[in-house]
Amino acid sequence: MTRTIPALILLLMFPSFSFTKQVVTFPSGSLRLHGIVFRPEGKGPFPAVVYNHGSYKDPTEAIEILGPVFASRGWVLFAPYRRGRDSVPPRGRFIGDEIAAARKTGGLPAASTKMIQLLRPDHLNDQLAALAWLKTQDFVAPDWIAVVGNSFGGIESVLAAERGSYCAAVDASGGAESWTLSPELQDLMTHAVRNSRAPIFFFQAANDYDLSPSRELSAVMKDARKAYEVKIYPAYGASAEQGHSFAYRGSAVWADGVFGFFEKHCKALP
Repeated sequence: MTRTIPALILLLMFPSFSFTKQVVTFPSGSLRLHGIVFRPEGKGPFPAVVYNHGSYKDPTEAIEILGPVFASRGWVLFAPYRRGRDSVPPRGRFIGDEIAAARKTGGLPAASTKMIQLLRPDHLNDQLAALAWLKTQDFVAPDWIAVVGNSFGGIESVLAAERGSYCAAVDASGGAESWTLSPELQDLMTHAVRNSRAPIFFFQAANDYDLSPSRELSAVMKDARKAYEVKIYPAYGASAEQGHSFAYRGSAVWADGVFGFFEKHCKALP
């Protein structure tokens, strides 16, 4: 197994900590998609998270950073590569390219419509297929699975909180780059949190692109009497782009908050 630099740092901090990493495939409709599983050593069953990556050309950095963080806390992390980011045919187009093509021909309204069309049926179905696969693994406690995501993955986590059977959800910077540009996205995420079946923890760095999603969606949950928490952490780095990357690069800052949220809402963990 190849360990990344973040994993080596964890091993220095926790000498007894070890984990396994495995590339797997899972079905999503007619597709066969790839995913990466990080798990603590031992038989389990362990609590687990489905991690929804953002819209980066290559989400590997975020996955390689976060896998060891969750495994070191005794959690399995399963990071499915949604369509357009997978190497098994039929591949599908990268979501960013599809949105850019729609904007070129129809402007912002067309780009917004295309984004919703991709995130809600297609990418959400991939995520729910990943959840179904994870529940069948004998090293996972099927009733103690949470969902985590950043950027576009944060949007996916919010949508899954309404549709999936998760014990808790974490939305890190979901919609921060698209919020003001897409009233459709605002409506979609607002509907999802109002009808959420899981408590949601929203967090961002203070210098992220836009803090409105966390603030407004948490307010909707408060009005709907849903369980939630919201945390705006100090600025991370010197730019909005760096602030946006806090969702995975800043885990040393936000990990205690996230795992505390899990301990509160994913009751009777095995």
